[in-house]
Amino acid sequence: MATMEECRGALDKLSDDLARTDGKVHTAAGLDRSLSCHITDLDLTFTGRLVDGRIVVADTVQGPPPQKAQIALAMAGDDLVALVEGELNFARAWGSGRVRLEAGFRDLLRLRSLL
Repeated sequence: MATMEECRGALDKLSDDLARTDGKVHTAAGLDRSLSCHITDLDLTFTGRLVDGRIVVADTVQGPPPQKAQIALAMAGDDLVALVEGELNFARAWGSGRVRLEAGFRDLLRLRSLL
């Protein structure tokens, strides 16, 4: 099971990867939205924003997200690490229920190039 530090490191790596993108992917990453990532097996949530192509984590709280974010993810810590390392396909994980993503329809359309 991934630790809190490993999950935070995976989010930081994902943020760095998003910041280096270009074209359509950079446009999608350029959203300014509140973001939460609930790590189900650790029962903790990273909260923050996706802004200017970066994930900015503002807080880590025990339990589920304290408030609804515009983009909300939920998954096991190992799945987060595997996704960021390219070992787990997002579409398959989402389709099988291993990863949950909640976002508005427009955001989903823009995020699809990231997924």
